[in-house]
Amino acid sequence: MMLSSAVSICGVSAAIATAGAIKGDSKKLSYVVSLVLVVAVPMIIIMPALAKLIGLNEVMAGAWIGGTIDTTGAVAATGAVYGEEALKISSIVKFSQNVLLGVAAFLIAVYWSYTKKEGNQYADKPDLKVIWERFPKFVLGFLAASLLFSFVAPTAEYKPVIDILKKFQGLWFALGFTSIGLETNFRTLINTENRKATFVFLGAQAFNVVFTLIIAYLVFGIQWGE
Repeated sequence: MMLSSAVSICGVSAAIATAGAIKGDSKKLSYVVSLVLVVAVPMIIIMPALAKLIGLNEVMAGAWIGGTIDTTGAVAATGAVYGEEALKISSIVKFSQNVLLGVAAFLIAVYWSYTKKEGNQYADKPDLKVIWERFPKFVLGFLAASLLFSFVAPTAEYKPVIDILKKFQGLWFALGFTSIGLETNFRTLINTENRKATFVFLGAQAFNVVFTLIIAYLVFGIQWGE
């Protein structure tokens, strides 16, 4: 469940949200997060090169990058490598996926509460309280902040502090991912216990690369009605 949410929604954040909804094993979550990051790093280099090789314009490349790479930071970095327009489009696509995180987390919490799973003490009599307990609360904060600063708070009032907040954001991201790296053991990605899951993730990612390219071409590459 953590693997599928990571590869299909928004990478690390989706895996963390899913782990909260299903009360997942922290060691397995660390493995999934490590796998997402290990795969995302070479894609920052490979995706722009492939897009150039195929001859994609910046809009198509941005859509392909945003829909394929699993972490928002890596998407922004890859889009910026390809061009300003690619950065804009890739960010829009990725943020559109991020919005689905709240919906997905809620549905996963409902599913896990109403399904008899190992270690699910609530399986016999699930209710709204159980779903609320399992729902990752940080998703609500993410959505509330997004809605507040998108539609309520005037941009002029908070724009002066954006640069300062971005510095703090970069600091906490660096500390967070450094901490993840400190407990990441590359051997666990290919050991007997995790080997199949690693192959599943890589296969899903390969499918995602091809499928998203087709969708990007259908949406932006074909001039409909001409």
